[in-house]
Amino acid sequence: MFPPQPKTRVLAVAEEAMQRILASQLQEGNFDVKAAAKDEDALRLLRTWNPSVVLVNVNADGLRVLELIRQSQPEIPVIAISAGAAPEEIFQASKLGANDWLTVPCDGGALALRIARLAEKGGNGEEPQLRDRVRKQRDFTMLYGTSPKMEDVKDTIEQVAGTNVTVLIRGESGTGKEVVARMIHAKSPRKQNPFVKVNCAAIPNELLESELFGYEQGAFTGATRQKPGKFDQANNGTIFLDEISEMHPSLQAKLLHVLQDGEFARLGSKHDVTSDVRVLAATNKPLESAVAEGQFREDLFYRLNVVSIHIPPLRERRQEIPVFLDFFLSRYSEYYGKQRGAFSAYAVSRMMEYNWPGNIRELENLVKRFVIVGNEAQIIRELSTPKPLMRSVAWNSATEPLEENSAQATEELERRETESLSLLEIGRRAAMKAEREAIERVLTQTRWNRREAAKILKVSYKALLNKLKLMEIEDGKEQKKGASES
Repeated sequence: MFPPQPKTRVLAVAEEAMQRILASQLQEGNFDVKAAAKDEDALRLLRTWNPSVVLVNVNADGLRVLELIRQSQPEIPVIAISAGAAPEEIFQASKLGANDWLTVPCDGGALALRIARLAEKGGNGEEPQLRDRVRKQRDFTMLYGTSPKMEDVKDTIEQVAGTNVTVLIRGESGTGKEVVARMIHAKSPRKQNPFVKVNCAAIPNELLESELFGYEQGAFTGATRQKPGKFDQANNGTIFLDEISEMHPSLQAKLLHVLQDGEFARLGSKHDVTSDVRVLAATNKPLESAVAEGQFREDLFYRLNVVSIHIPPLRERRQEIPVFLDFFLSRYSEYYGKQRGAFSAYAVSRMMEYNWPGNIRELENLVKRFVIVGNEAQIIRELSTPKPLMRSVAWNSATEPLEENSAQATEELERRETESLSLLEIGRRAAMKAEREAIERVLTQTRWNRREAAKILKVSYKALLNKLKLMEIEDGKEQKKGASES
């Protein structure tokens, strides 16, 4: 007798009526279903229950919830659910990172098949995006296209792959830093051993230490057993620390100890554990500036920056755009079972002119939306809509930050963008702006005591932290002085 297969955990984020519909659709399958109607409940279940797939009703307040989910756990697969055809909502959900969509009520078998397909995509359930495809050698060349700059990146990877040196991978968000990390691992003597990724920005500071190094039984309330950390899992392999600039200074010291001595202590332990792990790190921010401002340890920076690989943004290698378009169009047409023709010459010309602030990830998601919705005119309109200026600094070839445009230019772009928005989007943005102003006002009143601010705003502490991260609200140095977090 074979042991029974464990049930697939499915989190349904929807109002009660939709929850009942989804429960009835899934009752016959091998699913363990939990539901949440509020965003804070959904985020709590994401953290504590660890579902394999999330269903989000985009007809209600699902787009906002989807944003929070993608901010909290960007790698978890999400299916956007809508009651009736809603092309605009589906399009927006796809822009926010939904992996699939379905109209309900539908055949229970169809829903079960979609869930199973995402859940079995290996560990974190990611769909076959570029970073997953490079695990096979024949897909490595997709990173380079015909760009001389990317040939330089390729040469550096070839030179460092067979060594154990620490590599710092630099570049704007969406340029393919994880792809480079996976390529280094796949070409190294450690390729048969684990490759473990940790997004330092997606895990709260108070949890990141236990996530990286594990903990002993009794280390804190609720620690009923020993739990190995990511460094344990990556032993004899490679660990990839994405967005390393977001790591708290107190934890940077412990990481430095691992890099220097190859040892670490689990939370609650008095003994060090030996670890043979190659460390690769990535950042979309200039760490030199963080060091100068006292936000990143100088000694850790030099330990990480043994070899530096800078990935140029897509706008500096535009000749690769048609290659990526064909690649993603073929992949997502196959994945979604929708045969889409090639983009028109006019659409390709607009894409060649576009600056791609989100780089390859933005291009990939655009092709995905085209495959799902099948409306090229809508894609062209999106490219024509002025984007707000990027808040993070850009990079030039020497990895120095570029100056941001003037406030006058920012206001003009925002004005032109607002003129082209739908009424629904204008209302959503106005609500978010008012919410942001209220949060900043209360934080100022409480001298940036976030726990006290959460009580005044009548939201949970975790919900407020998620909103601060989503809205990119950062406390200034003056406010941080005197703030007493309990």
